[in-house]
Amino acid sequence: MKGNVEHVQKPNLLSVKDAKQMTVAEVTDLFCRHLNPGQYHFLKLLGYHEVIIERAEGMYYTDKGGRKILDFFGGFGSLAFGHNHPRILAVRRLFQDEKRHEIAIAFMSQYAATLARNLAAIAPEDLDMVFLGSAGSEAVEAALKLAEGVQGPGRCKVVYAENSFHGKTRGALSVTDSAFYQSTVRLLDNRIRVPFGDAGALEAAFRQDRSIGVLILETVQGGAGIVTAPPAYWHSVRRLCSEHNVVWIADEVQCGVGRTGRFFAFEHSGVVPDITVLAKSLGGGKCAMGAMISRRPLYMKVYGTPKTALIHGPATFGGIGEACCTAIEALNILYDEGLIENSATQGVYLLERLRVLQDKYPKMLHDVRGQGLMVGLEFSDFSETMPFGLKQVLSVLDDKLKGSLCGFVGSLLLRDYNILVAFTEYNRNVIRLEPPLIVTREQIDRFLNSLDDLLSRGITRIVTDYAKMYMTKIQRAGSTGSSAPSAS
Repeated sequence: MKGNVEHVQKPNLLSVKDAKQMTVAEVTDLFCRHLNPGQYHFLKLLGYHEVIIERAEGMYYTDKGGRKILDFFGGFGSLAFGHNHPRILAVRRLFQDEKRHEIAIAFMSQYAATLARNLAAIAPEDLDMVFLGSAGSEAVEAALKLAEGVQGPGRCKVVYAENSFHGKTRGALSVTDSAFYQSTVRLLDNRIRVPFGDAGALEAAFRQDRSIGVLILETVQGGAGIVTAPPAYWHSVRRLCSEHNVVWIADEVQCGVGRTGRFFAFEHSGVVPDITVLAKSLGGGKCAMGAMISRRPLYMKVYGTPKTALIHGPATFGGIGEACCTAIEALNILYDEGLIENSATQGVYLLERLRVLQDKYPKMLHDVRGQGLMVGLEFSDFSETMPFGLKQVLSVLDDKLKGSLCGFVGSLLLRDYNILVAFTEYNRNVIRLEPPLIVTREQIDRFLNSLDDLLSRGITRIVTDYAKMYMTKIQRAGSTGSSAPSAS
């Protein structure tokens, strides 16, 4: 008997064409209604709320007005290959034109197998068992789960570092050192925090608590403001983990894929972790791709039999076809175009020139640090830029004003010089520079000359220029009757 099928009425849906043609006001309205009205506050403070990007290519964004913006932000390290690299576009287009398969759950995927093999070929020693996912947090979760499986319930406590950032899913968040991000979420309780870069504190923790079985560390701390540790520390980490039978996870989500001038940042110290995780630039700037790479004996101990193989088997979108092809091509481009070498060479030049600027503006620039094209530019607290008398008065406000000068500089770099930079989660005084690895000497010079010109205005004019810009935007918003939340 044929049943009655009710007609499904199509809702009032917008199309891709509608999205492309939206004005700033229309995007603002939808963003604040349906995405993140609180975030709009910060976009407005920085002057980023009036920018809608029309296209992106190489080192540049182009907004709806045709303005080209030089990208020294790099999507927090996600854009090693720049925007829309032609080889990556071509391989994705071919994949689509040939209607190849995406979801490979029922069958083996030649694309996932090839990507896993390539990652194993790049990784040192017996880091050759790969789990593919869609994001850094997912890769971290897989690593933590594997490490706990290796150690068993008696040694499942995880050591992590102060000022760490490993992701926002529950397990990754539990080893992310941020009360702000953790908020009121109930976290894992099998964890202990130690100072980053302090081998003595790590050794003491291992000796005092025999239930510690896992250590997770960013090789370069991005959210902390681009914080590195010397090779001697990493040698101690490797030695201590081997002596105490602790599984060491190296989080290379941001600092991997050539960002620091080596494929893995841990290679600078000549050490090898037990597990490492990648994401961000592994997706070639066109897709979400994450990977965990483990030493084979560890992986086989936990997932190496038919009974255990699917305990952490592939997710629906883990190893999806087009994403794998994108990552395969991206890894080939990295070596074919010498991008790791370019990162090392241009990174040395960028750091050297920034240190010259630090000497030129010692009151404003507190520190310059980094490795390759992962650079932190730390500005002084506001009071430190003032004459002695005023310095004493303003010092009590340093915590409330922290990040202000950094924000003013970033905002004015975009407005006056068409250059985009990034900021950091924990140390608000730091501008984070992670340009694509395709960056040229000329583009670095443009950034440096622009920063020099901006800092030459002096602190008073920088503050007044920002204030004038901000008040103009407020007045303009008021005169147009914008429905967006205010920045107050």
